[in-house]
Amino acid sequence: MTVRVMLISPAGGEALREARFDDDAPLDAAGAARARAAAGSVPGAVRVVTAPSVRCRETAAALGLSAAGPEPALRDLDAGRWRGRTLADVAAHEAEGLAAWLADPDAAPHGGESVTELTGRVGAWLDGLTEGDGGRVLAVADPAVVRAAVVHALRLPPAAFWRLDVAPLTLTELSGRAGRWNLRCGVPLGAA
Repeated sequence: MTVRVMLISPAGGEALREARFDDDAPLDAAGAARARAAAGSVPGAVRVVTAPSVRCRETAAALGLSAAGPEPALRDLDAGRWRGRTLADVAAHEAEGLAAWLADPDAAPHGGESVTELTGRVGAWLDGLTEGDGGRVLAVADPAVVRAAVVHALRLPPAAFWRLDVAPLTLTELSGRAGRWNLRCGVPLGAA
Protein backbone atom coordinates (compact mmCIF):
# COMPACT_ATOMS: atom_id res chain seq x y z
CA MET A 1 0.00 0.00 0.00
CA THR A 2 1.30 3.48 -0.84
CA VAL A 3 2.19 5.74 2.05
CA ARG A 4 2.36 9.52 1.78
CA VAL A 5 4.65 11.15 4.33
CA MET A 6 4.34 14.91 4.53
CA LEU A 7 7.13 16.66 6.43
CA ILE A 8 6.66 20.28 7.48
CA SER A 9 9.68 22.20 8.69
CA PRO A 10 9.05 24.42 11.71
CA ALA A 11 8.64 28.17 11.55
CA GLY A 12 11.88 30.09 11.86
CA GLY A 13 13.24 31.32 15.13
CA GLU A 14 16.33 32.85 16.66
CA ALA A 15 18.42 29.64 16.36
CA LEU A 16 17.87 29.53 12.60
CA ARG A 17 18.70 33.20 12.06
CA GLU A 18 21.93 32.95 14.04
CA ALA A 19 23.12 29.63 12.56
CA ARG A 20 23.02 28.19 16.06
CA PHE A 21 23.25 24.49 16.82
CA ASP A 22 19.87 23.48 18.17
CA ASP A 23 19.19 24.77 21.63
CA ASP A 24 15.52 23.73 21.62
CA ALA A 25 14.41 27.34 21.78
CA PRO A 26 10.71 28.12 21.36
CA LEU A 27 9.30 29.92 18.34
CA ASP A 28 9.67 33.66 18.40
CA ALA A 29 6.57 35.84 17.91
CA ALA A 30 7.20 36.31 14.17
CA GLY A 31 7.61 32.57 13.57
CA ALA A 32 4.44 31.78 15.51
CA ALA A 33 2.51 34.40 13.52
CA ARG A 34 3.76 32.95 10.21
CA ALA A 35 2.70 29.47 11.29
CA ARG A 36 -0.77 30.66 12.32
CA ALA A 37 -1.13 32.41 8.95
CA ALA A 38 -0.28 29.15 7.14
CA ALA A 39 -2.70 27.02 9.16
CA GLY A 40 -5.33 26.80 6.43
CA SER A 41 -2.90 25.33 3.90
CA VAL A 42 -1.83 22.24 5.85
CA PRO A 43 -2.80 19.00 4.06
CA GLY A 44 -4.96 16.46 5.84
CA ALA A 45 -3.50 13.28 7.30
CA VAL A 46 -4.59 10.09 9.00
CA ARG A 47 -1.73 10.35 11.51
CA VAL A 48 -0.05 13.52 12.79
CA VAL A 49 3.21 13.54 14.77
CA THR A 50 5.83 16.08 15.73
CA ALA A 51 9.48 15.97 16.53
CA PRO A 52 10.06 16.36 20.28
CA SER A 53 11.57 19.85 20.00
CA VAL A 54 9.69 22.81 21.43
CA ARG A 55 9.95 24.59 18.06
CA CYS A 56 8.24 21.69 16.24
CA ARG A 57 5.52 21.21 18.85
CA GLU A 58 4.76 24.95 18.91
CA THR A 59 4.68 25.07 15.10
CA ALA A 60 2.22 22.16 15.04
CA ALA A 61 0.00 23.92 17.57
CA ALA A 62 0.13 27.20 15.65
CA LEU A 63 -0.81 25.31 12.46
CA GLY A 64 -3.85 23.93 14.28
CA LEU A 65 -2.59 20.33 14.27
CA SER A 66 -3.56 18.08 17.11
CA ALA A 67 -0.58 15.75 17.08
CA ALA A 68 -0.66 12.28 18.57
CA GLY A 69 2.46 13.31 20.43
CA PRO A 70 6.15 13.65 19.85
CA GLU A 71 7.84 10.93 17.82
CA PRO A 72 11.28 10.20 19.37
CA ALA A 73 12.72 8.95 16.05
CA LEU A 74 12.19 12.45 14.62
CA ARG A 75 14.31 14.27 17.20
CA ASP A 76 16.82 16.73 15.78
CA LEU A 77 20.45 15.83 15.18
CA ASP A 78 22.27 15.54 18.50
CA ALA A 79 25.03 18.15 18.27
CA GLY A 80 26.62 17.05 21.55
CA ARG A 81 28.70 19.73 23.23
CA TRP A 82 28.01 22.15 20.34
CA ARG A 83 24.34 22.38 21.32
CA GLY A 84 23.28 25.99 21.83
CA ARG A 85 26.50 27.40 20.34
CA THR A 86 26.63 29.49 17.18
CA LEU A 87 28.33 28.20 14.08
CA ALA A 88 30.74 31.16 14.28
CA ASP A 89 31.72 30.22 17.84
CA VAL A 90 32.35 26.57 16.94
CA ALA A 91 34.32 27.62 13.85
CA ALA A 92 36.49 29.92 15.98
CA HIS A 93 37.20 27.37 18.72
CA GLU A 94 36.94 23.97 17.00
CA ALA A 95 37.70 24.66 13.35
CA GLU A 96 39.21 21.23 12.66
CA GLY A 97 36.30 19.41 14.27
CA LEU A 98 33.77 21.49 12.36
CA ALA A 99 35.59 20.90 9.07
CA ALA A 100 35.70 17.15 9.74
CA TRP A 101 31.99 17.09 10.59
CA LEU A 102 31.04 18.95 7.41
CA ALA A 103 33.29 16.78 5.22
CA ASP A 104 32.68 13.34 6.69
CA PRO A 105 29.09 12.16 7.32
CA ASP A 106 30.42 9.55 9.77
CA ALA A 107 32.20 12.14 11.94
CA ALA A 108 30.83 13.33 15.27
CA PRO A 109 33.61 15.44 16.80
CA HIS A 110 31.04 17.16 19.03
CA GLY A 111 30.37 13.91 20.86
CA GLY A 112 26.81 13.67 19.56
CA GLU A 113 25.34 12.03 16.51
CA SER A 114 26.85 11.79 13.03
CA VAL A 115 24.88 12.63 9.90
CA THR A 116 25.02 8.94 8.96
CA GLU A 117 23.51 7.97 12.33
CA LEU A 118 20.76 10.59 11.97
CA THR A 119 19.95 9.38 8.45
CA GLY A 120 19.80 5.77 9.67
CA ARG A 121 17.48 6.66 12.57
CA VAL A 122 15.10 8.71 10.42
CA GLY A 123 15.28 6.12 7.63
CA ALA A 124 14.27 3.33 10.01
CA TRP A 125 11.21 5.36 11.03
CA LEU A 126 10.35 6.08 7.41
CA ASP A 127 10.75 2.46 6.33
CA GLY A 128 8.63 1.34 9.28
CA LEU A 129 5.75 3.38 7.90
CA THR A 130 5.73 1.41 4.65
CA GLU A 131 5.08 -1.80 6.53
CA GLY A 132 2.18 -0.85 8.72
CA ASP A 133 0.81 2.62 8.14
CA GLY A 134 -0.96 2.66 4.81
CA GLY A 135 -2.24 6.21 4.87
CA ARG A 136 -1.20 9.80 5.03
CA VAL A 137 1.30 10.73 7.74
CA LEU A 138 2.04 14.37 8.58
CA ALA A 139 5.07 15.25 10.70
CA VAL A 140 6.43 18.59 11.82
CA ALA A 141 10.18 17.96 11.93
CA ASP A 142 13.39 19.95 12.16
CA PRO A 143 15.25 20.70 8.91
CA ALA A 144 18.01 18.17 9.64
CA VAL A 145 15.39 15.44 9.98
CA VAL A 146 13.74 16.44 6.70
CA ARG A 147 17.14 16.36 4.96
CA ALA A 148 17.90 12.95 6.48
CA ALA A 149 14.53 11.60 5.28
CA VAL A 150 15.22 12.79 1.73
CA VAL A 151 18.76 11.35 1.73
CA HIS A 152 17.44 8.00 2.91
CA ALA A 153 14.36 7.88 0.68
CA LEU A 154 16.26 8.71 -2.49
CA ARG A 155 19.25 6.57 -1.49
CA LEU A 156 21.55 9.55 -1.85
CA PRO A 157 25.08 9.39 -0.50
CA PRO A 158 25.13 10.73 3.07
CA ALA A 159 27.40 13.61 1.96
CA ALA A 160 24.40 14.98 0.00
CA PHE A 161 22.82 15.90 3.36
CA TRP A 162 24.66 19.24 3.37
CA ARG A 163 23.54 20.04 -0.18
CA LEU A 164 19.84 20.12 0.72
CA ASP A 165 18.23 23.31 1.98
CA VAL A 166 15.00 23.14 3.96
CA ALA A 167 13.31 26.51 4.41
CA PRO A 168 11.00 27.25 7.36
CA LEU A 169 7.35 26.29 6.93
CA THR A 170 7.84 24.25 3.78
CA LEU A 171 6.25 20.94 2.90
CA THR A 172 8.34 18.00 1.67
CA GLU A 173 6.33 15.00 0.51
CA LEU A 174 7.54 11.45 0.14
CA SER A 175 5.23 8.85 -1.32
CA GLY A 176 5.94 5.22 -1.99
CA ARG A 177 5.97 1.69 -0.77
CA ALA A 178 8.40 -1.14 -0.10
CA GLY A 179 11.36 1.23 0.20
CA ARG A 180 10.79 3.01 -3.12
CA TRP A 181 10.01 6.67 -2.60
CA ASN A 182 9.11 9.63 -4.79
CA LEU A 183 9.81 13.20 -3.71
CA ARG A 184 8.03 16.54 -3.91
CA CYS A 185 10.11 19.04 -1.99
CA GLY A 186 10.14 22.53 -0.58
CA VAL A 187 6.58 23.65 -1.25
CA PRO A 188 5.89 26.73 0.91
CA LEU A 189 2.77 26.28 3.01
CA GLY A 190 0.04 28.24 1.33
CA ALA A 191 1.25 27.21 -2.12
CA ALA A 192 0.64 23.47 -1.66
